[in-house]
Amino acid sequence: MPRPKRADEKDAIYHALNRGNGRSTIFKKDADYEAFENILAEGLTRSSCRILSYQLMPNHWHFVLQPTVDGGMSDFLRWVSLTHTMRYHAHYKTAGEGHVYQGRFKSFPVQDDGHFLVLCRYVERNAKRAKLVKDAEDWRWGSLYRWSRSSEPLPRLLTPWPIPREANWIRRVNEPLDEKEIDSIRWSIRRGSPLGEPGWVESIARRLDLESTLRPRGRPKKKLPNESRLLRNES
Repeated sequence: MPRPKRADEKDAIYHALNRGNGRSTIFKKDADYEAFENILAEGLTRSSCRILSYQLMPNHWHFVLQPTVDGGMSDFLRWVSLTHTMRYHAHYKTAGEGHVYQGRFKSFPVQDDGHFLVLCRYVERNAKRAKLVKDAEDWRWGSLYRWSRSSEPLPRLLTPWPIPREANWIRRVNEPLDEKEIDSIRWSIRRGSPLGEPGWVESIARRLDLESTLRPRGRPKKKLPNESRLLRNES
């Protein structure tokens, strides 16, 4: 089955994520996270892409990105992933022992309204949801920690958001998302489908040739031998 087309347009917003191969740990110590953030900073100087929100977890990462040229997100994450893989193998002396990542990163477009804010809450509370910290802002390896400081720690990675944060943003991130919000994000992650209002989703999917991502996977149910005849008789 062919891979679905990847959307990567200038000034659009995307959620991108990837995992360690076989869900293996890719950040084993603080120095691994620090090294990856330095790679991100270098990648930002090489590629035309902005980081709006992110979270690094022991075996995966999430980014909310905004390319500033067509193809900017793919260029950025391709370079970051390749550089991280090479440096990981060099550091842990694991060259030839398999892949660091499970495959290419997943991504999907996001509407720049409340859906963007919900997604950023989902991303920035990842460590809290996994019970790695009590409060979401205490997880050092993500955008909420950086945003909540009086000034962003070096290297600076974040870009101002296209829409304002909700009031009391830290409190909002610490509040659980409702099931409908989580289900819609997880559906988009699984299928690569746009996240937004139904009309926007249909429009963007049609324009970007992503309509296949809106349909459930699997073959259509086969009709029984007499089913077609029965349907004709009932029509």
